[in-house]
Amino acid sequence: MALSTETSSQPDQPPRPNFAFRRLRGHRSPAEFAALVRRAACEIGERVSCDARYVGRVEAGEIRCPNYAYERVFLHMFPGRTLTDLGFAPRSSVRGRAARPAPDDPVVPPPRSPGPLETWGACEPYEPYEPYGEPHEPYDPHEPYENDHLNHEESDVLRRAFMSGTGATVAAATLGPLGFATDAAAAVRPPRRAGTGEASALEEAVRRIRLLDDRHGADGLYQRAAAPLRAAYALLDAGATRQTTAERLHSGAGELAISVGWLAHDSGRFDDARSHYAEALATARVTGDPALEAHAFCNTAFLARDAGRPREAVRAAQAAQRVGRPVGSARLMSLLALREAGGWAGLADRTGCEQALARARALFDRGHCDADPEWMSFYGEAELEGLQAQCWSTLGDWRRATRHARRATALQNPHFTRNIALYTAELADDLARDGRPDESATAALRVLSLLDQVQSSRIQTMLAGTARVLLPHRRASGVSEFLERHASLPRGVRT
Repeated sequence: MALSTETSSQPDQPPRPNFAFRRLRGHRSPAEFAALVRRAACEIGERVSCDARYVGRVEAGEIRCPNYAYERVFLHMFPGRTLTDLGFAPRSSVRGRAARPAPDDPVVPPPRSPGPLETWGACEPYEPYEPYGEPHEPYDPHEPYENDHLNHEESDVLRRAFMSGTGATVAAATLGPLGFATDAAAAVRPPRRAGTGEASALEEAVRRIRLLDDRHGADGLYQRAAAPLRAAYALLDAGATRQTTAERLHSGAGELAISVGWLAHDSGRFDDARSHYAEALATARVTGDPALEAHAFCNTAFLARDAGRPREAVRAAQAAQRVGRPVGSARLMSLLALREAGGWAGLADRTGCEQALARARALFDRGHCDADPEWMSFYGEAELEGLQAQCWSTLGDWRRATRHARRATALQNPHFTRNIALYTAELADDLARDGRPDESATAALRVLSLLDQVQSSRIQTMLAGTARVLLPHRRASGVSEFLERHASLPRGVRT
């Protein structure tokens, strides 16, 4: 995972002034040039907080290589030039990515780009095998924005602050802060190559986070999940004892990035979620893992739908289906068809939505198989019904949405407390909009009773919308009680 906002010079290499960059600034002052950088960023949809100090640090050689956001902006400003042309050092030399090969751990070159690790597979996300180089697309893997709380000034110490002790010890640590050991003692130890114990512990961390999310929702987990994600990518930095272990580490790190991205997604941090999903997509492409790539595209499509970008949701879901076919899982293809249906619904394309829903149903009815990914344990009949309810609700067919939402609540396994609350909130909102306020209030009260167990901004936002719809119906049975209880919730839970 990319953690830095700026890559500083190595302590044993004194900064060398970047004269090439200084020449490009020309007669403009650093502040004027910084304004041009910010304007160029806006042109391609990037967010950078460039100021005169940053320009000065670049020119002084303190920033030997920019992060990915700045890289895209600079290459947009000076088309046809490379980072080296702009006076920066190769990313591999700054990031410490040069491999330390061992006889039992051969380095597998990337299938496409000759660039450094962070850009392998960083191609246009909706056309899975197009070469990198489309800076205007929204889901290119890149480091988090500079004000993101996950950003840290990078150093070898922080990058390699990963687990110590046995795999069992690390797995047990997920019961506490959901993180691998990151204390000061671990940080100063020299890195060691990861083995099967570390790979197993990483996979266990993914399972534990998913289990807790199923029961309690994302809001209380997201902040604590950042530590294991940083540790996972530090393990990739350190290398593995065997190639099979390296593949497990890449897969586990990618799945963990998706899990943390989902926690951000469900708690309303869409920019953070996009960054994590993009990181998982890049990790999948490094190793040519179609199952992981399909999963990353699947969640990207869901995020695009929730963020109000339905056309992107359709394209991401279609890309997921293209890369997911070799996996051989009908259930996976069913879920991806549902993601596409959600995008068509957002575009108010009823025909496209109905066709995708029909494919999803037919694929679902083929049943389980050994190729079904482990992360799809949540996808059963209840989830199928719940996602169909969301599609019909988006299309404004409240009666049909209500029917599917009611089925979802009845079919859901009690283990998935968060989903029970989600489907019931969907049912309450659909009933309210269908002109059945008393039934809506009954369902909404059931959701309120679950909020002491579930923390999900998505569910809270849905409840707030239902409350607004029910306001004119205070005299209906149960509505006044729901509105009063909802109004008594803490402000952060009501909105």
